[in-house]
Amino acid sequence: MSDHISRKELKQDKIKETIEHGAEAVISHGQFTFMVVILALAVALGYTGWHFYIQRQTEAASVDFDAAMKAYQGRIASAPDPAEPNEPFYRDEPARAQDALQKFTKVADKYPSTNPGRLARYYCALCLEDLERHNQALEELKKISGSRDQELAAMAQYQMALISARTGKTDDAVKAFRALADKQSALVPRPLVLLELAGLLRNSNPKEAATIYQQIKKDYPDTPIADQADRGLDTLSPKS
Repeated sequence: MSDHISRKELKQDKIKETIEHGAEAVISHGQFTFMVVILALAVALGYTGWHFYIQRQTEAASVDFDAAMKAYQGRIASAPDPAEPNEPFYRDEPARAQDALQKFTKVADKYPSTNPGRLARYYCALCLEDLERHNQALEELKKISGSRDQELAAMAQYQMALISARTGKTDDAVKAFRALADKQSALVPRPLVLLELAGLLRNSNPKEAATIYQQIKKDYPDTPIADQADRGLDTLSPKS
């Protein structure tokens, strides 16, 4: 047999090689597609599982949060209410704040990734403030002041400003209120922030305080907060 390979045989070999490589490509592509499908399915199942887990955690956190809120809003009395014997009552406000603090802390620590858990952290700070533990209250508020939840962050920043004002750190409070006044928040409305700011400036800068009060009256006429601005103006000296 001749060692010479005919043009026809060479062509057949190339066709065979092309078919074989094509088959390999199809198989490889099929394996890649299969792996992509498996990966996508795993991600979907993981997301579904995580979503279900968070939902269950949120439901459990909500139950505990509601119990903590009942304590926070409990009655101050020497005996239970005959009409609502199962509702909590306390001998004084510190006892109520202490019990609510324990309950909110439990929710915040156990469910930190849920909305009730984050809100519980905020109420921990309020309870600490009621107990005159201002430094600890500030520490709790700092944990949520940078939250991705802009409303919760604004609430925390507002409370931090109030604590600064109540503890004699007027400059810090003024700075915080000025920053809050430039933000848009439904739960910490601008007129409320401006009213607090003007109140802090009454002694150190009565002229600016008067300007802020007038601005409140102009921007929010015929509202209770405009009436408060009027009363604020009345407290200023004639020179302002």
